[in-house]
Amino acid sequence: MKIAVIGTGYVGLVTGVCLADIGHRVTCIDVNITKIRLLREGKSPIFEPGLQEMIQRNMLENRLRFTNEINAGIDQASIIYIAVGTPSNEDGTADLSAIQDAAVSIAKHIKHDVVIVTKSTVPIGTNDRIKAIIEDHKVDKSIRVDIVSNPEFLREGSAISDTFNGDRIVIGSDSEKAADIIEEINKPFQIPIFRTSIRSAEMIKYASNAFLATKISFINEISNLCEKLDADVTEVAQGMGMDKRIGTHFLNAGIGYGGSCFPKDTNALVQIAGNANHEFELLKSVIEVNKKQQKILIEKAKKRFDSLDGLTIAVLGLAFKPNTDDMREAASIPVISELIQSGARVLAYDPIANENAKRVLPKEVTFCKSIEEAITKTDCVFILTEWPEIVQFELAKYPLFMNRAVIFDGRNCFDPKKLLAYRIEYHSVGRSSTYLEVLKPSILK
Repeated sequence: MKIAVIGTGYVGLVTGVCLADIGHRVTCIDVNITKIRLLREGKSPIFEPGLQEMIQRNMLENRLRFTNEINAGIDQASIIYIAVGTPSNEDGTADLSAIQDAAVSIAKHIKHDVVIVTKSTVPIGTNDRIKAIIEDHKVDKSIRVDIVSNPEFLREGSAISDTFNGDRIVIGSDSEKAADIIEEINKPFQIPIFRTSIRSAEMIKYASNAFLATKISFINEISNLCEKLDADVTEVAQGMGMDKRIGTHFLNAGIGYGGSCFPKDTNALVQIAGNANHEFELLKSVIEVNKKQQKILIEKAKKRFDSLDGLTIAVLGLAFKPNTDDMREAASIPVISELIQSGARVLAYDPIANENAKRVLPKEVTFCKSIEEAITKTDCVFILTEWPEIVQFELAKYPLFMNRAVIFDGRNCFDPKKLLAYRIEYHSVGRSSTYLEVLKPSILK
């Protein structure tokens, strides 16, 4: 089928490229000319394993093209995906201005019957609004427009794998014919299809992300309790996860969730509930727990050193998770900002996200090209992202390069008992801190 995708952000680009890869002819549209020029050269503007190679392959096979002209982009398409951003407003609501602009542009340029598929995460009722906007603005009133809500469930860093190996594809529509078309488009993925009403599909996306965020905040609260009661949260999580009703996913204690989805979607769902005169108290607590959890390493460091003023601290891992360069809502932002405010000198390193990090982190941060450079002559290390390069880094190098080998691990990368052999003082989340056996914490201060 001939498909147009409006928006070449994370969701739009991955969606368009993967649809091309299963045989459809796809045109990706974006108003950002610089981004379109880059894509036409076969270069991905975002870091996602395997994406750039897939872009290049499908361009060579004439199934994928890019344009900044919406008229040319949707001219032949019978299916138009909307995958523009819906960032948070200051009050936590979703900013739908890009959605509205896309709907108006579609209405002005469509010349035949189309199915509009919303990939963007939007508040419940937005697809009805998209339909109304298009009906109001379309030039030819005889053109039939059907709306389908088709939310994405992609994880950054594994989005291509998720597209081809997802748990379900949700198709929400009031038109059986339109739903049939979208189901046919997605058949090559060989993933279970779940058909619902439009509003149920919209809610499924928010409810799924909110539930996963709740699991993360729950295990983080358990981790804080484990520290006070001398239990090990990794053992607790493993024991919990063996229960099939609970499962092991999203039970890794640490410094909280970040990224483009969980913070935005949890805040938006609280606002959606408020607009419906429903106080979502549980989700409010989830958000508050996450905010506090991001600062837990700061609290541990201040307790350990009394003051951070004058310390040189290395921060390893800046992106909100491994295998992405995305800095949106990354824990490194509030952590590093507070380290700087506390008088510490910060050296930072990330395998991929350094350049994006420079745009959002304080100007006082010194960016390094390697782990060794970052940790040299430092007083302690903060681990904020569990990149394989960081997890697999030779532990013996920490005491060799550092002034004193003290690690604050926000992702529980290591077994505390093993750190003793390397003469490393180790503080993690939800587990007892490990000090050198010959020294006492009071002496170390």
